[in-house]
Amino acid sequence: MTDIRILVLSGSIRAGSYNTKLAALAAKTAAMADAKVTQISLADYPLPIYDGDLEADTGVPENARKLKAVFQQHNGVFIASPEYNTAVTPLLKNTLDWVSRLSDKGEPPAAAFRNRVFALGAASIGALGGIRGLIGLRTILEIGLGALVIPNMATVPNAASAFDAHGHLTNERTAGLLQETVARLIEEVKLRG
Repeated sequence: MTDIRILVLSGSIRAGSYNTKLAALAAKTAAMADAKVTQISLADYPLPIYDGDLEADTGVPENARKLKAVFQQHNGVFIASPEYNTAVTPLLKNTLDWVSRLSDKGEPPAAAFRNRVFALGAASIGALGGIRGLIGLRTILEIGLGALVIPNMATVPNAASAFDAHGHLTNERTAGLLQETVARLIEEVKLRG
């Protein structure tokens, strides 16, 4: 397979987000491995809080449909997810919930999460690097949505001092985790090509 298309997104839209920095570095790493990379911001796809009554009354929002299409144009996805009180951000969870509601005729449930490989990363100001939030995100993706998530995860502890002025990770071990995670994502995409 020569057409490796990787989607990269952050579960944060905060200005100066460490996870958006991690997403940008993951995108750069994948591009250097000759993948075709698309990095998006969830700020460009605003969605109301998921509500079954709203869905019944007005249907799934157009931005959820656009995101589903973006997911399906890629065979690998890297998500950099902040940890909010040991869990995934409300923004990211809400996005996943809306996109999961869409399956066209002949598609399996949660179609946007099938037939592609996911990799996870997190940057946190704490010493654990967001790992607790990634465990919850893995559960949502694998158990809730039927996605294939690779075992490697890129965690960045002490994120306030983890990036240099050029957006690179200063800790060799942490940088290695990101390299390994992106390489494994690309390898798994190739295997399923």
